[in-house]
Order: sequence, then structure tokens, then C-alpha cells
Amino acid sequence: MTEIKIEHNPSEERLRELGVSGWAIWEKEISKFPIDFDETECAYVLDGEILVTPAGGEPVRILPGDLVVFPAGLDSQWEVVKPLRKHYSYDFPDGI
Repeated sequence: MTEIKIEHNPSEERLRELGVSGWAIWEKEISKFPIDFDETECAYVLDGEILVTPAGGEPVRILPGDLVVFPAGLDSQWEVVKPLRKHYSYDFPDGI
């Protein structure tokens, strides 16, 4: 199974090194939907709460301040519990 990696509350220096403030922003209302990742996505959650359940796995709770890697090949079900706002990038094919 492909694993979601979470770094809780990374330092401002780490976020600067990665250039997170320059990444695109994605917003989503409260909802449920599947997402299958064809490429690795790195994300930094600004607001909201999501439960991401990998196919055949346990739900993963993702909150503001989490730096997350959704690896290529991950098939998942998303539940946006609180309206989501996150930075995201596909510039790190091997994750961060």
C-alpha cells in the first residue's frame, strides 16, 4: 500500500526552503469524493480538516499546519470535514 506521509507543524525555515508560499492554492467545500494520484502531490494545509482513507487502509486525519505527501499511485477517498484551503505542488516527484 502507498503511504501518506505527514510532517506536523514544520518550521518556517523548512517552509521557506521548500518555497511553499509560492505553491498554488486549492480550496474545497465540505464534501466526499475519490482521488487517485497519478503523480506525487505535496501539500501544506492552511485551513480546514480532511480525512483521507487510502484504498484498503485506515483513515488519516489532516489538519492545518500539516505538510503532507500524497504519493503517486495512491487511490483514496477524501472527506472534507471543514472547508479546506491548502498550498500544493507537483514539483517533488519523490516527495519532500
